[in-house]
Amino acid sequence: MAELFDLAAIGNAIVDVIAPADDAFLLDEGLDKGSMMLVDEVRGRDLYSRMKPGVETSGGSAANTVAGLASLGGRAAFLGKVANDQLGEVFAHDMRAGGAHFSTPPLIGGPATARCLVNVTPEGERTMSTFLGASTEFTADDIDPAIIEAANIVYLEGYLFDAAPARRAFAKAAGLARAAGRRIALTLSDGFVVDRHRDGLLGFIETQVDLLFANESEILALFETDSLENALTALKSKVPMAAVTLGANGSVILKGDETVVVSAAKIDKILDTTGAGDQYAAGFMFGLSRDRSLMDCGRLGSLAAGEVISHYGPRPQTSLRDLATREGL
Repeated sequence: MAELFDLAAIGNAIVDVIAPADDAFLLDEGLDKGSMMLVDEVRGRDLYSRMKPGVETSGGSAANTVAGLASLGGRAAFLGKVANDQLGEVFAHDMRAGGAHFSTPPLIGGPATARCLVNVTPEGERTMSTFLGASTEFTADDIDPAIIEAANIVYLEGYLFDAAPARRAFAKAAGLARAAGRRIALTLSDGFVVDRHRDGLLGFIETQVDLLFANESEILALFETDSLENALTALKSKVPMAAVTLGANGSVILKGDETVVVSAAKIDKILDTTGAGDQYAAGFMFGLSRDRSLMDCGRLGSLAAGEVISHYGPRPQTSLRDLATREGL
């Protein structure tokens, strides 16, 4: 089948509520700074009632990556579940308005559309409390084989390991991608996801994944070590290609015996790190889908990440294509 998409991504469809906070607020609310925790709808409403005024924007890790790739001029599709409610309509509109394909039918008669409450401290660190809602109702029946088989890269979100029906959808998509000769990429998503599903993730990485995305804390958690060098060495034997982000220290890309170190983009001020890893993945896979060098893929990733951390919200507010053009990428 001819390629219709550079990327088809599967993940939780979430609307983010992002607000400034201080360390005292996190402490009072029992929130572990810099982490992502799952909450039920009651706790979500209670926490939201005490958050400072903020902004609402469509989010979800893989969906953010799709939006970033589309901003670069790529062709992207997203598969994820929203409810037949106002936030669900907002999410669907935002995906399509950004140039992405989104055709998963909404859930009727179940939980509300997922939302993530993001409290951002002055240095830009984000602490997330997520009500997964309708996103957990995404099942194997929602996988459209035509979309998977027509994508250069099929990108899977580690958060999906938290719900059994979504894991089955995960496996179905991987099987379709493998049968069609497509590349499979995975993001680990969060250190707490790794802690909950380490054995399952390692098995999936070794047998199915062509490209792995992770940050430093996730890789350390995956291999249960305090040494980044040891984790990277172990990673080389598990997956053909990996990109590990290191915050202000840039990123390191591994492919066989090749190691490429990429600097972080220079920005004036970090306002909100929400979506940084998602946008790095967008830039990297945009470059990969166009057979760019590993260094260029990493530079595109850094450029996209640098744009998103300069403002509130997990998706680009400036055309990444224009930014890349100005940078000669």
